[in-house]
Amino acid sequence: MSITKEKKATIFAQYGGSATNTGSIEGQIALLTERILDISNHLKVNKKDFATQRGLMRLVGQRKRLLAYLQKTNLQGYRALIEKLGLRK
Repeated sequence: MSITKEKKATIFAQYGGSATNTGSIEGQIALLTERILDISNHLKVNKKDFATQRGLMRLVGQRKRLLAYLQKTNLQGYRALIEKLGLRK
């Protein structure tokens, strides 16, 4: 259920430019999206896990704030990332 080091490195390499660029906003958003998808799948099976549900809402809020920051600073990058991750339809 957790994200391994190798998976994190591939996510940051794909979205953040390089595997060691863990501070990039695009990489952080992609990592949060991956964690949100994992937790969502967990909650589909365990419907009464309310502690995890609270953690999911926290991650969604954090991703929302990072997306708002990216939209203010780099609109083209924001649109490209939304398209790559398939967040808004």
